[in-house]
Amino acid sequence: MQDAEPAGDAWRERARGFHRRVQERWSRPDSSRAFVLSQVDGDTTVLDIGAGTGSWAVLLAKKARHVTALDSSPGMLEVLRDNAEAEGLDNVAVVQGAWPDAEVAMHDLSFCSHAMYGVADLPHFVRRMMDVTRRRCVLLMRAPLKDSVMAQAALRVWGQPHDSPNFVIAYNVLIQMGIYAHVLMEDTGAWGAWKNASIEEAFTETKAKLGLFGPSEHDAYLRGLLEEHLTYQDGQWVWPPSMRSALVYWDVER
Repeated sequence: MQDAEPAGDAWRERARGFHRRVQERWSRPDSSRAFVLSQVDGDTTVLDIGAGTGSWAVLLAKKARHVTALDSSPGMLEVLRDNAEAEGLDNVAVVQGAWPDAEVAMHDLSFCSHAMYGVADLPHFVRRMMDVTRRRCVLLMRAPLKDSVMAQAALRVWGQPHDSPNFVIAYNVLIQMGIYAHVLMEDTGAWGAWKNASIEEAFTETKAKLGLFGPSEHDAYLRGLLEEHLTYQDGQWVWPPSMRSALVYWDVER
């Protein structure tokens, strides 16, 4: 989860809530976890880029020889350390830093789950992954539904429905780089992971995702869009199912 700012860590107060939501989503099996685990054995070293609170790092460390968990957020890494300690794991190295600038050793498998959305230069992000990978690179990205709330918001603001370098954008970038990657579409169907304490919080986060800071001509439309589509459940405003998860992987030739 790399889009935090270390100097004023926006995730510090939200990290444990984020972790709980991930664990809720992981309460049932899915093809992405099964596939990634199938790529790892007791001799494998793994780099987890944007490791967040460590759900993937902890899962992989139970099977791999070693996991390096990299994230820019001290708040996320604090929870990650607690989670690794609770599982009795001593093969997880925690590194605070942002990809692609962080310096790490070579690993057999480089993995990034939903932590590439804020990068300004996706090809550089991918090339740096390949630079430190002996065998295989894996990206897990959201594949947005055509008429999702964020797709409608991006279409209004940017004139196209993609709010980030998601699967649709990233896969085309990989092809332009000469990388013809394999794709596994997660078998759990569409999911909506986002929840907000208020419509105002959802509005602020939506604007930030769209690069809108301060008043804008789109404010009334965006607020109306959220009020129409978000539902109030158990004290939170819940986004409707808006995406699937696509796992993209390719081998590194050396």
